Amino acid sequence: MGLEQIRRFILPNQKRMADVARRHGYRILYHTDGAARDVLPDLINVTGIDILNPIQWRCPGMDREGLVRDFGDRLIFHGAIDNQYTLPRGTVDQVRQEVLDCIRIFAPARWVCAPCHNIQPVTPTENIVAMYETVHQYGRR
Repeated sequence: MGLEQIRRFILPNQKRMADVARRHGYRILYHTDGAARDVLPDLINVTGIDILNPIQWRCPGMDREGLVRDFGDRLIFHGAIDNQYTLPRGTVDQVRQEVLDCIRIFAPARWVCAPCHNIQPVTPTENIVAMYETVHQYGRR
């Protein structure tokens, strides 16, 4: 679906739902998959999202540095630990490094350390533990 179709058919209804939630004091966590960069300005300015989930940084246009540079003052980023490669297939050291990279990249913004999606059933327990231990040890400012 192209940006014009999103603007015409999806954003007006999403704005109405977000407005209802906001009237009741809720923040808007928006879930979108993949290469969503082109629609982010509309999601922020029209729908008024507060939190973006997931950060699938391996997708085109979703590089973490660019997202922080362009939207870091307007969004809370949720996710960014790759659940398709790093968590299920990476080593403990690769998981730690990805968490450390995210801590550094997202430092000027607001970020919630989490997998970019659900943790896959094939993910080794030691990788899950490494993700949370690393952010717990190094992620506090």
